[in-house]
This record gives sequence, C-alpha cells and structure tokens, in this order.
Amino acid sequence: MSRPALPGYPFSAVVGHADLRLSLLLNAVHPGIGGVLVRGEKGTAKSTVVRALAALLPAAAVVADCRFSCDPGAPDPACPDGPHAAPDTDTRPARLVELPVGATEDRVIGSLDLERALTEGVRAYQPGLLAAAHRGVLYVDEVNLLHDHLVDLLLDAAAMGRAHVEREGVSISHAASFLLVGTMNPEEGELRPQLLDRFGLTVEVRAARDVDTRTEVIRRRLAFEADPAGFADTWSTSDAELAARIVAARKALPEVVLPDPQLRRIAAVCAAFDVDGMRADLVLARTSVAHAAWRGAGAVEEIDVEVAARLALPHRRRRDPFDEPGLDQEQLSQALRDAAEEADRDPDPDDSGPGGGAPEPGDHQPGESEPGESETPRGEPGKQDTEAPQGGDRSQAASRPDEAFRARVLQLDGVGEGAPGRRSRSRAGAGRALRAAQNQGTGIHLVGTLTAAAPFQQTRGRSGPGIVVRSGDVRRAVREGRESNLVLFAVDASGSMAARKRMSAVTGAVISLLRDAYQRRDKVGLVTFRGGDAELSLPPTSSVEAAVARLRDLRTGGRTPLADGLLRARKTLAIERMRDPRRRALLVVVTDGRATVAVTRDGRSSGDAVGDAMRAAAALAADGVASVVVDCESGPVRLGLADKLTAALGGTGLRLEELSADAVAGVVRAARAA
Repeated sequence: MSRPALPGYPFSAVVGHADLRLSLLLNAVHPGIGGVLVRGEKGTAKSTVVRALAALLPAAAVVADCRFSCDPGAPDPACPDGPHAAPDTDTRPARLVELPVGATEDRVIGSLDLERALTEGVRAYQPGLLAAAHRGVLYVDEVNLLHDHLVDLLLDAAAMGRAHVEREGVSISHAASFLLVGTMNPEEGELRPQLLDRFGLTVEVRAARDVDTRTEVIRRRLAFEADPAGFADTWSTSDAELAARIVAARKALPEVVLPDPQLRRIAAVCAAFDVDGMRADLVLARTSVAHAAWRGAGAVEEIDVEVAARLALPHRRRRDPFDEPGLDQEQLSQALRDAAEEADRDPDPDDSGPGGGAPEPGDHQPGESEPGESETPRGEPGKQDTEAPQGGDRSQAASRPDEAFRARVLQLDGVGEGAPGRRSRSRAGAGRALRAAQNQGTGIHLVGTLTAAAPFQQTRGRSGPGIVVRSGDVRRAVREGRESNLVLFAVDASGSMAARKRMSAVTGAVISLLRDAYQRRDKVGLVTFRGGDAELSLPPTSSVEAAVARLRDLRTGGRTPLADGLLRARKTLAIERMRDPRRRALLVVVTDGRATVAVTRDGRSSGDAVGDAMRAAAALAADGVASVVVDCESGPVRLGLADKLTAALGGTGLRLEELSADAVAGVVRAARAA
C-alpha cells in the first residue's frame, strides 16, 4: 500500500527572499513574462521556494484523455492526440515538471513508445517532459550545468512554444508553452547567453546575515520537519489567500492600461542600460502590467516600471561575462529620473529620431573622452604605467590587458572522452545518437534492436503482434557529444624582454578565451615565472570573475626561472589529469628562452639554468602534453633558445613579432587543428 505524499514546504512560510517570491508570483499572473532565473549561493532555499509555487497556481482545464494538456477552449489543431472537435473537459492541478541535469534527450522531447513497439509492433510516440510541462512550470535545478544538447531543445521550445520531434521514424509536433524557472550557483559556471536571455526575470538570492532572520528560518524549518502536515495546515490560509490573489490578478490583467508615458519610460530605461534587442522592453512592459494587476491598480504607474526594471534588467545589462550581475540602485534611480523626463515629453512628429538634431551641451559623443578621462587609448603599445615599484620588490605594476576580442571555437581533432562542454567532439553517455552498435555505446538503440530482431520473427514462432527479441538482438546507441578542454598559459613575467607589453597581449588573449570558455565550460589556467620561482597565478578554472581579477593583478620584473615555470606547469597538468584524466590540455609557453635561474634542490642550485629548462621541457613532452612556444626574443642578435625549447617540448613555435591577443588565440586554434 503506497503512502500518501507528504506536503511540501508552504510558499507563505518562506522567510525573506521578497524579490524571488514576487518574481514567481508575477509570472504566475502573466506567464508571458518568460520565467525566472534564480542565482544564488548554495543553501538559500532556491529550490524550496520554486517547488512551493505549484501549490498556488490555479487548476488547469484540459481536454480529457489528451496527453498534451490541450485547452478545451482553444485546443491545438495539430495536437497528436487530436482532433478535439467537441472535447470532454477535465480539471487537474497545475503541474511543476522538473528537468534533471542528467536527463536524456529522449526523456525531454519524447521518443518511440518502446512498450507498444515491442508488444504491438506499431510506431507510437511517447511524450516527454516538454509535453508534460505544457501550460505548467518547467523547473531546471542547476540549469547552468544542463547538457548543451538539452539547452538547444529548451531554446527551440521556448522560442516557438512548440516541440518538434524528428527521430526513430517518428515525426511529431506539439504545443510546449511553459513557465521556465531555473536555479543556479554562479560558482559552478555561468549560463549560455542565448538561454540567459530567455528568462524574463532574474533574482540574486543570498542568505540573510541578520541573526533574527536566520533564527526564524531555523525555527520554521525544524517545525516543518517535525510535523509537515501540521506545519502546512498552519500556513494553509496564507497560501489560499495568495492563490486567490493570483486568480484575481489574472482576471484583471486584460483590463490594466499601459499609458503612453509609462511605455516611453520603459523604452527610455532599456535604452539607458544599452540592452541588446527588444526582448527587454517587452518583458518590462508585461512585468509592469502584471505588477499593476497584482497591486489591484487599473493602470501602470512609475512604481510598477521601477519594480519591473529591477527584476528584468540585471542579466541583460552584462556586456560580457566579466561584468558583475545586478543593478546599481543609484544607477537605476538615475535612469528612472531621466526616463521620467522622457515620459513627460510629448513626441515631436518633426523629431528626426535617434541621432537627429544637434547635440545638447554636455552630451557625450562617440569618440570623445568623458570628463576627467585620459585621451591616451588604453593598452596603447609603447605606453608604460607610471606606478613605481614598492618596497624592495623590483617588480613593476600590473599592465592593462589588451582589448578582449571574440574568440573562435577552439577544437581538438579526433574524438575525446572529456567532461561535458561545448568545445571538442567526444564520446559521451549523453548526446546525439549516431548509430547502433552491438558491443559499444550506452542505452538501448530501439530502432537498431528492432531491425536486428525483425528478420527472425518467423523462425522464432511469432504469432501475435508483439516482436520476439533475444539478447543478441540488443543494440546500444553510440552517442557523440562535446567536451571541454584545459588551456594552460605559462608566461615569462621577468624583466628581460619587454614583459609589460607581452603581458598586456597575453592577458588580453586569456581574457578573450575566458569569455568564450564561460559558455563552453572550458578550464583556463595561468602559470607565471619571474624573480626566483614560479607560481600558479590562475588555477584552472571556469569562473571568469575570479580569472579576470587574478589576471589584472599580475606584476612583472626580475630574473627568469624558466625551468621552475615549466615544472610548475607540469605539476599543474598532472594534478588536473588526476582530477579528470579524460580532459585534454594544451600548454602555451610565452618566453624568450633566456633561462637565468637554475633549479634548486635541497638548498643547492644545479648551476645550469638552460639545461634545467630543457630537461623540464623533455619531461613535459614525455607526458604527452601538446604545447606551443611563443618566442619573445628581440633585437639584432638572437640566441634561438626558444627554438631549442620548442624542439625539446615537441611543440609548435611562434615569434614575438607575431604576438597579439588575436595571434595567441590563433596559435591555440592551429595547434588544436594539428
């Protein structure tokens, strides 16, 4: 006998998280807003709040026996279970469908009905999670860790409101309109820009630092764990009031007026934050209307626009992954004040539009410097920072990175077995099925299995519609996905070879690769060597915020411990291989090869700095590390030490005059293509 399901944590009992609760409620009022992305540290009740939302949503009227939850008032004319000419109506609770990070493609979009195929010998479609979530909530916990082929499916469904299935002899299209809610911990990597933009609102949640608030959180949680049913009953009245308020706001929504001044305010705020596209304007408009309906107002007012901007713009104002998420409250207030002036201004039919007319005094024009800003371009070659060395350290201040660029996709030839990502081809347990195989692959390849069994049905005595399958008929799916890689830069930061200029270029290249890596889940690391030893300045990471902060703090100057730099790189790569032996790596060494510091063992120096460097390089080559050496030697007399280092590493060489942020990435691409 099955036990009754225990009640979930009540929505009304959640302490704090006002913006999160409001965002979810506004989406419940107006699903067209586009969902909510919840960013926050671990242990902040993100999942608890989202799961509690389902109990507040109004029950849905559906066509009886329709697996795709068609609305009886407007059934989908292309519904696979249709046509629904005069449908019977059922009412069911609102659904919250969870999409696990490790879900397969078949489970998400559906596949051939295995049971009917084997027992009846017919091709029938088994709906997936997208069909179950139609007219409900699709919840993805740790959405930033979702496999990319599943992200592609979500993007298609979110963009079109339909899911299209073309696989295993099945061709199906069905409605898939849902409220998308995702939670994530930014420490584990960022979200792809395309999927990030699909979320209408975003909320940053943190644990309260107030002792009274934390005490109340603990008190309520312990009370819930001690008596879930009794605790839920205590808060049932509050939840019922919220549910009734959602219904009332939904009914009032079509009657809410969006006055033209407020519409102009919305457009002005979006323009002030320089957001991409028009989706932000539409989301702000829908959120403002929903907030007015939630307040019980008949028209959108300034407070509605302000709340909408606070919730809808933080994730859209990021120009690249290195911008801090969120909105500065003073910046938002100033934008709203400026927008108020724009809202109060009557549109001039003779206005020449954007860019028309003479600029007002004080307006900043493209190409002009802001007041107080130097006219010297940032990162201009030949310019040196004026900061003096501090104390006894002969190092120089960190140089500014060259301007970041848009990196191309970096790929390794062949098929690896690395961690899931979006970089190089790999054999994977999840991904697109390429073919059926008998002794390799993962999961059952249904069509391949049925095809293998079909010729033997008569000899096996098949008499009914079912198919007789033997163990030898089973075929598995050989799948291909994408893996992430590790790019480790080993950079000579000594003072022997215009290190400041080199560091600007190399740091700019690493930042550019990180911009791409945050989408593709790569790891990028940086080893620097100067003075007496080498250090791991940037441990292999996918956290772009931490990476950029470390890169911009690098200092240069001193002698050249090349061997120590190579040995530190070797140790770093060895540790990464132990952590993840399947992740492939590329080492990029930037140096002139002029080693001046020998390796010290047991307090004694070998006295052979160049020989130590060559032996360290040979050890890396013996480990099978793919490498690139950027030769930074300059001047009329060249010793060619970097060329010898390249030969010892068994890698590829590049000269300093070819070095730029763009060229470094080009070397990486060339090495990976080799």
